[in-house]
Amino acid sequence: MQNIKGKVVVITGASSGLGEATARLLSAAGASVVLGARRVDRIQSLADELNAKGGKALALATDVTNHDQVKKLVDSAVQKFGRIDVMINNAGIMPHSPLERLKIDDWNRTIDVNIKGVLYGIAAALPHMKQQKSGHIINVSSVAGHKVTPNGAVYCATKHAVRALSEGLRVEVKPYNIRTTIISPGAVATELPNSITEPDVAAGVSKFYEETAIPADSFARAVAFAMSQPDDVDINEILFRPTSQVL
Repeated sequence: MQNIKGKVVVITGASSGLGEATARLLSAAGASVVLGARRVDRIQSLADELNAKGGKALALATDVTNHDQVKKLVDSAVQKFGRIDVMINNAGIMPHSPLERLKIDDWNRTIDVNIKGVLYGIAAALPHMKQQKSGHIINVSSVAGHKVTPNGAVYCATKHAVRALSEGLRVEVKPYNIRTTIISPGAVATELPNSITEPDVAAGVSKFYEETAIPADSFARAVAFAMSQPDDVDINEILFRPTSQVL
């Protein structure tokens, strides 16, 4: 938990799951956290809780498919706290379905959130980090970014894309002293399965998560590990699963 105190961290998808757990852990370690999500009541409640415990937290309604809202989230962090040290592009959805069912609306939503949302986060944070000549961008992929499974073709494609974008970012930002990390979780207990719109697919995934998933603070600790390294150490990728997860 070194190198975290005093840092300004922006987190998308902060209303539950990975984002909420990360906000709690980093705030407890002394970071200022700026929380973005569509469910503003949840992030405001979380910010109030963290502030009441002596932390520094700010909540803003943010739809990551809207570039202007993501930019406002990051700009507000800089206005309030003077800088942005870490951008965590965490918001994501996972509406699995067989391709033959032609769930085109689900495909579009998945691409908009999982790919464009990450790009908009990068676009919002990068100008500030370039000017500072420092920063850390953490993008959330998945085990699905390393393999492809039945019913998950589009989701897997988006998570492979996150890894490709992150590697491209890594090689481009070296002149600005910016670090980049991809975190690829396996089954972690979050609301992610709730985004599946096909009942039969949702039932199978929910059963797998009930039997296998580990708590969301496992992800938060991975974030803290990457952030805690000395400034000359760049942890580029972390892939982790529950010990019991086979695939």
